[in-house]
Amino acid sequence: MSEAIAFDTHEFVKNLTQNGFTTEQAEALAKEQVALLNSNLANKQDIEALRLATKQDTAAIRKDIEVLRQETKNDIAIIRKDIEVLRQETAQNIEMLRQETKNDIAIVRKDIEVLRQETKKDVAVVQNDIAIVRKDIEVLRQETAQNIEMLRQGTKNDIEVLRRETEKVIALVQRDIAVIKVDLLKWLVGALIAQSGLVVSLVVTLV
Repeated sequence: MSEAIAFDTHEFVKNLTQNGFTTEQAEALAKEQVALLNSNLANKQDIEALRLATKQDTAAIRKDIEVLRQETKNDIAIIRKDIEVLRQETAQNIEMLRQETKNDIAIVRKDIEVLRQETKKDVAVVQNDIAIVRKDIEVLRQETAQNIEMLRQGTKNDIEVLRRETEKVIALVQRDIAVIKVDLLKWLVGALIAQSGLVVSLVVTLV
């Protein structure tokens, strides 16, 4: 059995990581390298083969890294382009929305102005109607006052006429009563005279 060969795994890992390997990959390769070096089967050909394989692996990894870097660069470029397109589309949409909002505001303002004018006209019509109603009420009030005054005056005249007619009727009744009294007195006096004549005649007859 040959002696174990001294091997600096730390430096090995350091070199690999500096050449693009990950720490895990470098440590795995270091372990394999130690195992090979410490193996009784290890020889210069194996070491050369391992070096060559490691070099090839490193080249492949570097190539993969370059491909990944290029793909990442392309993806970033595409993303930047998409972002720019999105930014432009967003700016256009914002401008369209702003313009539409501006148009909508103008339409709403126009509608408000139309409504204001219509309301103003309606208010004027209502005010005119109120003035007409007030005028009609005033005319009706005056006519009612006149009718009441005419009715009061007519009633007063009717009462006066009725009072005068009543006075006339009372005067006539009083006159008729006076006439009846006179006639009654005349009748009584006549009756008394007739009775007196009758008494006298009886007395004369008896004498």
